[in-house]
Amino acid sequence: MSATFDPVALDARYQFAREAAKQAAEIGHNLYLRRAELITEHKGDDLQDVVSIADREVENYLKGAIRERFSEDGFLGEESGLESGRNGVLWIVDPIDGTACFLNGLHNWCTSVGVLIDGQPVIGAISDPNHGETFHACKGVGAFVNDTPIRASQAGNVREGVLGVGTSHRVRASDFVPFIEGLLEAGGMFVRTGSGALMMAHAAAGRLIGYYEPHINSWDCLAGIVLMHEAGGRSNDFFAGDGLLKGNPILVAPEGLYPQLASLIGNTSL
Repeated sequence: MSATFDPVALDARYQFAREAAKQAAEIGHNLYLRRAELITEHKGDDLQDVVSIADREVENYLKGAIRERFSEDGFLGEESGLESGRNGVLWIVDPIDGTACFLNGLHNWCTSVGVLIDGQPVIGAISDPNHGETFHACKGVGAFVNDTPIRASQAGNVREGVLGVGTSHRVRASDFVPFIEGLLEAGGMFVRTGSGALMMAHAAAGRLIGYYEPHINSWDCLAGIVLMHEAGGRSNDFFAGDGLLKGNPILVAPEGLYPQLASLIGNTSL
């Protein structure tokens, strides 16, 4: 039986995701405190896209913990790739989202753990050890930071708050800059902190009015999608096409603000 239709199996994974994300983030934080000792590598030719031994160590912990507890489930990690499961359940993790921040002593990084069941986002946990916060959500249960329920902003116009944004060298500047110009001309403002997952968590908590990135990977946004849905907001269909393995644009925002942001982006598929 698919875990989608088994509340006990779903809750077991939800509770585990919360604790595993928190524990993994603490492992990452211990390494963060001695980051000067870590070996750093660059992914391909992009000098902004870095990976450290900490990313691999945290991901290995998560993979091992998930394999031990839920041996039938699949796993997709940023560093180790896809290992298919046998029951329609797929864990998707980013051990350290915001590695450049992590390596440079900025507190804008987190550990992100999400679960797809039969292709549907159902569980998300984002742990920020620098601020002692774990954002978590499960389909039909709600969204929380630690033990406190959270809700998305009630903003209906970009003038009513600050929007989180992200970009990378995977997209052209011309695919992103017009949106920023339109946002500013409409009276909005933005922030980019270096961790898409953490900004999506802050959007779900109503601290930001939403989050937009023209291309993001699934391990960076799955948990945030669940959080935003359970916090009362909405997202685009990120998993359309081959979003799982190749990524897609992401837009999460409150219902009342989403149409304005989609219009500013100018992407009818959102």
